[in-house]
Amino acid sequence: MKIIIDAMGGDNAPLEIVKGALEARRDFGVEIVLTGDQSAIEDALRACGGAPAEGIAIRHCTQVIEMCDDPAFACRRKKDASMTVGLQMLRDGEGDAFISAGSTGALLSGATLLVKRVRGIRRAAMSPLIPTAAGEAVLVDCGANIECTPEYLLQFAYIGNFYARHALHLERPRVALLNIGAEESKGMPLHREAYALLKEAGDAGHINFVGNIEAKEALKGGCDVIVADGFSGNIMLKTIEGVGSMLKVSLKEVFLKNLLTKIAALLVKDGVKNIKDTLDPNERGATPFLGISKPVLKAHGSSNARAIRNAVRAAVDYVNSGLEQEITDHIDLMQTKGARKSAAEGDEKGQEA
Repeated sequence: MKIIIDAMGGDNAPLEIVKGALEARRDFGVEIVLTGDQSAIEDALRACGGAPAEGIAIRHCTQVIEMCDDPAFACRRKKDASMTVGLQMLRDGEGDAFISAGSTGALLSGATLLVKRVRGIRRAAMSPLIPTAAGEAVLVDCGANIECTPEYLLQFAYIGNFYARHALHLERPRVALLNIGAEESKGMPLHREAYALLKEAGDAGHINFVGNIEAKEALKGGCDVIVADGFSGNIMLKTIEGVGSMLKVSLKEVFLKNLLTKIAALLVKDGVKNIKDTLDPNERGATPFLGISKPVLKAHGSSNARAIRNAVRAAVDYVNSGLEQEITDHIDLMQTKGARKSAAEGDEKGQEA
């Protein structure tokens, strides 16, 4: 398996990206292609113990997409950027997955433009695994689509359901709609209309829809797939990350207070480490864009070497899941009646032409 990595994306590029790539090569045995400035990448490889490294290839690029670049046009304007070239390589079959810690907007725009969405998918969605009291849940979407339609949320439910089956190893994941209350009448028109579509899908047995869910209940483990518009989902995700950071600081202050608390810290250090790891985005590695026709994964902007190593692990798992094919096979279920009618009419016109 060959994984393409944007070596110039993220706050810690290229050194931490290269370190993580080397760790992934060692731990998973995959081939790695690093896209970016060859000289800078080779310097990073030497800093990590030597260059060239077996199983690590470099595709030289002369440009880098910066955070200040317009996401909608970045890949169009910078055709030789490390992100653009990596996406082109994935599109052309020169790798099995692409990972970048660069601009989220540019990556989504570039993936949509170059790699393309699965036919029939209206919008690709970012779908991280978030910690809950019961283990983990898929949050879909977490920020790729700020403005949504009910049909988008219906599709998010389906693709989140398929992803949860593979990532969480669940036969019938519980799918819920993030809302301000559990009642069917709660929320804005978007949520009420989406609820009706999801309930219809649930009644038909296509998904295991359990209704609306509040954020606090979701974190208690009340569902396995949390369906949200990108605005609400991003707030939920950033809140979880903020609570995780606050908890780390608070625990450190408590355990370093005096001799007795330091002794207590030694007794529970393994449990505390598990909690920290659960809340650490670097342990999760990367989030896939569900709905893109080939695996494109977004790593955290501040990713360190550990995060990139884990991002490669996530990419390998995603490639092996065959999720894009499953989405393709069920695309008719993910469209509203109006959308199916429009698609059918379009096909008829195409045949007549």
